[in-house]
Amino acid sequence: MRLIVEILLMGLAVLIGAYVVPGVHVDGYGTAIIAAVLIALVNATIGFILRVLTFPVNFLTLGLVSFIITVLMILLVDNLMAGFSTSGFWSAAFLAIVIALIKAVFNAVAGTDKD
Repeated sequence: MRLIVEILLMGLAVLIGAYVVPGVHVDGYGTAIIAAVLIALVNATIGFILRVLTFPVNFLTLGLVSFIITVLMILLVDNLMAGFSTSGFWSAAFLAIVIALIKAVFNAVAGTDKD
């Protein structure tokens, strides 16, 4: 049940991010949920591999490379989906920041209670 709520909240975060960030367009809430699932899957697979391979550089840049990898994963999902689009690297970077902030707010409201 928690996974379903996380997916729905991530979809809401993508939808709000698309509304706030200029240059990002999402066709609707269903598309935002699909985009959120794809972003999570791409980050968990390709993003994980890239983070492992770039760990020394990521360590030296204090996590900046990890953020850039996340932005690249958003751009990859942009290329995979028809209803989700970004106008470039900077709009994807701002979207990643907005999604991270919205998820932090959701986690603060919901709490970190693991059942």
